[in-house]
Amino acid sequence: MNHKITDGRAVLALVLASACWGGATVITKSILSTVPPITLLLIQLSVSVFLLWLFVAVGSSFPSNKARLLQVGLLGWLNPGISYTLSLIGLTTTTVSISTLLWATEPVLILVLAWLWLREQLTPKLLTFSAVALLGVILISGSTLMGPTGGDFRGSGLILLGVLCCACYTVLARQLRTAVNPLFAVALQQSFALLWVLAIWPFELHTTGIEPLRHLPLSDWLRAGASGVLYYALAFWFYLSGLSQVSASIAGACLNLIPIFGVSGAFLFLNERLTPIQWVGASAILLSVYAIFFWQERRGASAPVSPTLSS
Repeated sequence: MNHKITDGRAVLALVLASACWGGATVITKSILSTVPPITLLLIQLSVSVFLLWLFVAVGSSFPSNKARLLQVGLLGWLNPGISYTLSLIGLTTTTVSISTLLWATEPVLILVLAWLWLREQLTPKLLTFSAVALLGVILISGSTLMGPTGGDFRGSGLILLGVLCCACYTVLARQLRTAVNPLFAVALQQSFALLWVLAIWPFELHTTGIEPLRHLPLSDWLRAGASGVLYYALAFWFYLSGLSQVSASIAGACLNLIPIFGVSGAFLFLNERLTPIQWVGASAILLSVYAIFFWQERRGASAPVSPTLSS
């Protein structure tokens, strides 16, 4: 197969994953004001897992090779299980600006981990482009950790741990070479994550009780379910599909697009407006991500060495 066609589809899948994560963030933040974080995660994952296994059954996507399925599934405990548990709890006690800034460190963490574990080349150009993208996310977030943003140190620490879990997930998923269809892999990982959430949910119920669920409006149930489909089913499906065809470094670079989609969603649905400095940051992100892809294609390194999750 032509690598350019394959890489083009992989890039599109990664961009769509970023769009799903960015858009779902807008929905999730608004729901957290009425639904406790673990309960929200339980609702989101339940809907996601149901739809994913339905798609697996309809598409006959069951793998013929059952080797290493447990290892693939266990990655779901790491992400979205532990990662999004920490992130949602942290988001309840800190600001969206700080959360966005902390998540912007994920591509940098992926670069470092891919260099340490996968021996992927870490060149000055790649570091420079990633630094420009990180600067763009800082500008678009509209705040810094040193400013009076009203954030909570503990919440920020939890989010940062969640980011580290996601970075480890990307590198481990790229390292785990197995003939598992991306759709089946996502369904399996989401199921493991759901088991994790079910195990820790009683601890939250002991504090909040069941009353928030009894009085939850139908609109909030629908929004929680929709955010689950975007956040976990579609986003992870797209992400693993793209990750199977490109390096972990390039996949990580695409994550810089998430704030673009998040801010766009806030503009369209929450009537928020970008400041001039935020427009500069958005432009820096788009240009840096494009530069990384263009540079990678020119040096001929975008062709996959060995697919992680092949269809």
